[in-house]
Amino acid sequence: MRFTIRKLRHPDDFAAVASLVNLIWAEPTTAERLQRDEENIPPGQLHYNDEGLLMGWDRPKWVAEDESGQVIAYAIAWRAPWTEAGTLIHTLVVRPDVRGNGVGTALYATVLNWAREVKASRLIEYLWETDERSLAFAGRHGYVKERHAFESVLNLDAFVPDDKLNSSVEKAEQSGIRFVTLAEEPGEENERKLHELYRVTHPDIPGYSGDFPWFEEWKKWNLDPPGIRPEWIHIAKDEDRYVGVVTLQHNEQTQAMYHEYTAVLPEYRGRRIALALKMLGIRSAIANKAPYLKTHNDSMNVPMLRINRDLIGFRAEPGSYKMVREL
Repeated sequence: MRFTIRKLRHPDDFAAVASLVNLIWAEPTTAERLQRDEENIPPGQLHYNDEGLLMGWDRPKWVAEDESGQVIAYAIAWRAPWTEAGTLIHTLVVRPDVRGNGVGTALYATVLNWAREVKASRLIEYLWETDERSLAFAGRHGYVKERHAFESVLNLDAFVPDDKLNSSVEKAEQSGIRFVTLAEEPGEENERKLHELYRVTHPDIPGYSGDFPWFEEWKKWNLDPPGIRPEWIHIAKDEDRYVGVVTLQHNEQTQAMYHEYTAVLPEYRGRRIALALKMLGIRSAIANKAPYLKTHNDSMNVPMLRINRDLIGFRAEPGSYKMVREL
């Protein structure tokens, strides 16, 4: 078939891109949300550190269109200022009915050429473990599996907590922990305390690499999106210290909720605080009439997998592989 590869046009192509990424993303998105996210990101500024490794940020995007002008494939290569030096992350998706016609190969070559032009040293893509065709494509192009992450879902209509789950919040409170939401403690001072909690706990996520966003950038992506509300951010406190958090994000298309982040400071772990926070998040999701709650965990995050799968009853869903190619 004949097709043309070109740069993505803002915002004209976002509707077509949304339909494509919804084929591979765990939760659907919209053209409006894609456009809103792009408007939050300033023009790219790449540079190199003292070792010559790629730094800074950028996110070029391309589409392939057929002879009738229909967008049939999409690719993005990106890095944030806090992404690990030298690394680019990319996504490539081809409409299923036109796969096998060289579209993906040509679009990937475009991404690879740009990565080499900017002297990237590492490419990363995330692929569903059930997508054997894409995994084979990645393998032919030099990618290897580095990590495995699991999706889990909890059907809230059928969720019936046992006594241990129901009492988890009260038991944590009896040990001196107090639970609040960010709606109950608004203001920049408390937002900065929450940012510090995120910053300290993020390196404990298996496979996490790179730096952590400064406050203003972190707030833009973790507090300000329309799918996140202060009343859906549950915080565990020891006196005035923030020691744990659960953040939920709402999807307006499915009306479902996503466990965006769960963390407890290292010195407070083992006291079932994470379980109590999870239960508070579930109560919020049920109160919001969400049909289900989703989350994800790295395969090496055994404590959180045990809470989600064994204690609460999240159902295992197909996971994804982190695929890496060294350049």
